[in-house]
Amino acid sequence: MPVTGETAGNATAPVLRGELRANEPMSRHTSWRTGGCADRYYLPADLDDLANFLRASPHEPLYVIGLGSNLLVRDGGLRGTVVALHARLNDVRLIEQNSSGGLIYAAAGVACAKVARFAAKLHLAGAEFLAGIPGTVGGALAMNAGCYGSETWEIVQQVQVVDRSGQVLIRQPSEYAIGYRSVKRHAGAMESEWFSGAYFRLPPGDQAQARERIKQLLAQRVASQPLDQPNAGSVFRNPPGDHAARLIEACGLKGCCIGGAMVSPKHANFIVNTGNASAADIEALIMMVQSRVKKATGIALVPEVRIIGDARRLT
Repeated sequence: MPVTGETAGNATAPVLRGELRANEPMSRHTSWRTGGCADRYYLPADLDDLANFLRASPHEPLYVIGLGSNLLVRDGGLRGTVVALHARLNDVRLIEQNSSGGLIYAAAGVACAKVARFAAKLHLAGAEFLAGIPGTVGGALAMNAGCYGSETWEIVQQVQVVDRSGQVLIRQPSEYAIGYRSVKRHAGAMESEWFSGAYFRLPPGDQAQARERIKQLLAQRVASQPLDQPNAGSVFRNPPGDHAARLIEACGLKGCCIGGAMVSPKHANFIVNTGNASAADIEALIMMVQSRVKKATGIALVPEVRIIGDARRLT
């Protein structure tokens, strides 16, 4: 339901313009298509509304999501509020362009593939790999998502964040420790602020070549990944000098199942929902893969997916 009144009876609180839902099934909002309910689910109208919501909820447990493509919500659901940015913070625009390239702004809720296509249309190169990331700009920033040899922060000039007090700030890449699937602030906790957008600096390129590269990357995804079944992309980070998929396959785990969760026969670093998987099935299979690979190779696979929520709701 739309939030139309003042919050918490506070006469000075801002009027929120977004949509607030109660007991929202997170299976509708995660790419694994499973998981429990969020106590509350908020869809902000825009960045100003998001800032007002954060300002009005100083102590509320919050989970900010995009497409839910790198997320497992446990079957007991989430206590607190999920804030969904996809299709809400959806602005993408050209800031400047000259002979040396261009600068693009994309809000956190914009799908990465949309940024890739937008850049190509403007004869800018270097963003094509974003077409292979099945998430939003906010999620790509938070984990330094990457594929096919490129990573998100390689093209970031600066980022926009919104903090718990509702203040919108600009931060520089130098303020973060950026690594493989890892982004941490040098000072302060990232949990007290969220990425609301990014400015991407890109060199000039050929539109036809960029579009062809995007087409090739998408074809490669279709050929190598189980896109016909609910999944969350790569489950584990690649260990140094190796590939998680190779290790999992070498341990004979392709096709291995727990309940409705299965290690994909097509790509061993994908766990798919065959139709009726619970979040517990998926998490148990993640743990089993880790245990088998560790026992056989001595390598501890680190999950790339985020696992949140309660194992089961207390009554």
